[in-house]
Amino acid sequence: MPTLVNYSGDDEFYSGSICSGDSGMLFSIGSHADVYCPPRKRSRISGPFVFGEYVFEEEKKLSIEVLPDECLFEIFRRMPGGQERSASACVSKRWLMILSSVRNSEICKGTQEGSTATKSSNDVEMTSADENEDDSSNGYLTRCLEGKKATDIRLAAIAVGTATRGGLGKLSVRGSNITRGVTDVGLSAISHGCPSLRALSLWNVPLTGDEGLVEIAKECHLLEKLDLCQCPLISNKGLIAIAENCPDLTSLSIESCSNIGNESLQAIGRCCPKLQSITIKDCPLVGDQGVASLLSSTSTVLRKVKLQALNISDFSLAVIGHYGKTITNLVLSALQNASQKGFWAMGIAQGLQILTSLTIASCQGMTDLSIEAIGKGCPSLKQMSLRKCCFVSDNGMLAFAKAAGSLECLQLEECNRITQVGVLGALSDCNSKLKSLALVKCMGIKDLVPETTMLTPCASLRSLTIRNCLGFGSASLAFLGKLCPQLHHIELSGLCGITDAGLLPLLESCEAGLVKVNLSGCLSLTDDVVLAMARLHGGTLEVLNLEGCWNISDASLVAIADSCLLLNDLDMSKCSITDSGIATLSHAVQLNLQILSLSGCSKVSDQSMSSLKKLGKTLVGLNLQHCNSISSSTVELLVENLWRCDILS
Repeated sequence: MPTLVNYSGDDEFYSGSICSGDSGMLFSIGSHADVYCPPRKRSRISGPFVFGEYVFEEEKKLSIEVLPDECLFEIFRRMPGGQERSASACVSKRWLMILSSVRNSEICKGTQEGSTATKSSNDVEMTSADENEDDSSNGYLTRCLEGKKATDIRLAAIAVGTATRGGLGKLSVRGSNITRGVTDVGLSAISHGCPSLRALSLWNVPLTGDEGLVEIAKECHLLEKLDLCQCPLISNKGLIAIAENCPDLTSLSIESCSNIGNESLQAIGRCCPKLQSITIKDCPLVGDQGVASLLSSTSTVLRKVKLQALNISDFSLAVIGHYGKTITNLVLSALQNASQKGFWAMGIAQGLQILTSLTIASCQGMTDLSIEAIGKGCPSLKQMSLRKCCFVSDNGMLAFAKAAGSLECLQLEECNRITQVGVLGALSDCNSKLKSLALVKCMGIKDLVPETTMLTPCASLRSLTIRNCLGFGSASLAFLGKLCPQLHHIELSGLCGITDAGLLPLLESCEAGLVKVNLSGCLSLTDDVVLAMARLHGGTLEVLNLEGCWNISDASLVAIADSCLLLNDLDMSKCSITDSGIATLSHAVQLNLQILSLSGCSKVSDQSMSSLKKLGKTLVGLNLQHCNSISSSTVELLVENLWRCDILS
């Protein structure tokens, strides 16, 4: 009411009969009444109105929305170009879903040519790059949907939007929206609009089933890579359709798909002659029949095989050993039904002649006898990884090292029956080709001096990793240094038992010069080790990690600043360094540090800001997390000044 009282516009009062160009202002009133009528505001009354004795009906506006989906489908498929279809898809979800249902083969190709045929030859037409591009795209684009963004609507938009912009070549869907997840509708849209699709990855999409995969198989005949993980509704039907319609399939990965079994693997082996890589993990319906059929059918080109947590027996391992003539990379993990006989048969079958990399994990059938047979039956084996194989002992390791004449890399993890006798014997017997040795959580290794002194030095070893082997101590380390004089990379992390007395002989024995050194978690080491390292290997050292070595102080930084001219990565986290050490480091003229970590260095304070600025001229990464003596304002100033450096705080 106050608004009407205080109204001061230029609206007028009209007396007598009402006459206006706006029909919304007509009212059934007397002919001599004075009425306030604002001419600029339209009535919102949309129903019929009465004027005198006549009743007027408002004329209904015609809209394209009244057309059924079938008519819109015919209109959309006759649109001249991809730009027009993309613009139409932005109108509403209904239009988007109808457009996504138009197959690429159903689009009228002649529409655009017919519409331009009547133009004069002298006319110049401006067209976009998208309009000139052929609809049969080669698939240059990659799209990835994760979590709540993975919906059918987004897949439909991708299908319509990428059709004439290079074509969708790779699609990855990881996770699914909780309320509106990816279903067969979304996959069908991709199949209709993206016939150039070559790689499809579906992870954790519980609402997608066979229907969507069948549509992909019908339309996307160029598919080369398929990755299915946690897809419970996809069964043999969908995978068989892929096998029968996608003969160019080269890579297949199936993980935790409870309804995929032997029938689909048989179809893959029968219909996909180009298959080079196969991964099957945790699929309870997959057994010997499927694996054996697949491996025996695709034996001419198959290169990589990974079988994990499957209900397969010794028969499948024997098939691998016999038909795996082209396999170069083999991973066998958690095969509880495979016994010693199966691994032994795989080795003596003599079929894995060109196998170069073998990983065996959590398999109780891996014993001394079987590992010796594998060493003899795989003459080209270069990389061997044993994880949680608790029945392999020193005898098996020594026999394998003698038989595997081409071995270059050996990794042992949680093989607790292997002691330092087996490790040192393997180093001595590897025919001077072993380049890398890694021991992780091998609790059988104790700090004992070897009884024999007849071991041959392993001059070929370049990399040594001993991680979290709690029994490994200074005595074993000193002897290891004499056995491996040409080391370049050393990682001794989590070894609480080693001291300066054990590490110093190793540093002195390395004749070639150390390049990368990781001593994180070696709590007993002091500055003497760093001083010796800087003196002996300062000319070659590039990476140094001393995280958690709390006895390391500023003296080590002084030695590093003076001698380690090539150092580019330094980790001093949780060390006892102070502002003085950082200042010394910043004054090293020839030092070219790129990564510096000071995480947990409580004695480094705001006084180091100027020194960090100097170091920041070359730094690309700086870690200041948990540095409680550095204030947030100092960090903000560093972020402002060191704009090219990523700072963690």
